[in-house]
Amino acid sequence: MSASSGSLLIAGSIATDHLMTFGGKFADSLVVEQLDKLSVSFLVDELEIRRGGVAANMCFGLGRLGLRPVLVGAVGEDFADYRSWLERHGVDCDHVHVSEAKHTARFVCTTDTTMAQFASFYPGAMSEARQIELAPIVAEVGEPAYVLIGADDPEGMRRHTEECRQRGYPFIADPSQQLAFGEGELIRDLVDGAAILFSNEYESHLIEQKTGWSAEEILGRVGTQVTTLGKDGVRVSTKGEETIELPACRGVEAIEPTGVGDAFRAGFLAATAWGLGKERSAQVGCVLAAYVVETVGTQEYSFTSQALLARLADSYGDAAAAEVAPHLP
Repeated sequence: MSASSGSLLIAGSIATDHLMTFGGKFADSLVVEQLDKLSVSFLVDELEIRRGGVAANMCFGLGRLGLRPVLVGAVGEDFADYRSWLERHGVDCDHVHVSEAKHTARFVCTTDTTMAQFASFYPGAMSEARQIELAPIVAEVGEPAYVLIGADDPEGMRRHTEECRQRGYPFIADPSQQLAFGEGELIRDLVDGAAILFSNEYESHLIEQKTGWSAEEILGRVGTQVTTLGKDGVRVSTKGEETIELPACRGVEAIEPTGVGDAFRAGFLAATAWGLGKERSAQVGCVLAAYVVETVGTQEYSFTSQALLARLADSYGDAAAAEVAPHLP
């Protein structure tokens, strides 16, 4: 499964999260008998603006590992600061579609002291991802080793997948958040023929349920299925090969899990692009995921090559670190 030559196109959502904290309880301000006339305002204590979106998160991780991924997605004209951040971290943003009418997708959430939340998600420019054609991008960046198709505008995901099939680009299916909303027909379209299928364990059951395919049938339709198991690590299955099961990285002090799956994918893809095997790729994924779960925010982590190699050696042995070392920046 070597992808040591060729570009990496990462298609999916690009968004910003506006996270606020309310020091009281929402319930104290709600009158049950008057909910049909609801009009309340909360004075919040904190505001955190975080960069997010699955494609941007993965590209950030790949960039930190020394690759130059190509970000494919749709944003608004308010993307300038976010763009410069990603470009400073090694991401090619030259092919991002900029909407003339809509803002970049936004998640706005206020959380009270009981962890109750009021939240809204504005897809905005994300709905224009369906306008993006991959061929002109490939003409500029070169034939793709892989096109990863992550959660995005559903019609955009379908279009990218179909174009990959037609043009013979190897593609990676990573439908994640869209699994809950997508119908069986859409999920079958997105999964069938993928070189790699990424999901967590819950999502893998959802894929079986929605497609009507058994686990064996799914494995027959994709090259490799990579299933993350949270704190229990990861399982990598390929038809006709022995299943690889790996524990998670050791010594993890979990703080916040958002973006962990995206970081795992970035690590796995980076090692695959370096020409390393599936087991080694999963190990690099687990180590990168550990950095994210130990920080608040999906792109706030940092590490040195030496520190990453030390964690790799501690969790998976010196041979793993020695094999990865020549590829790190």
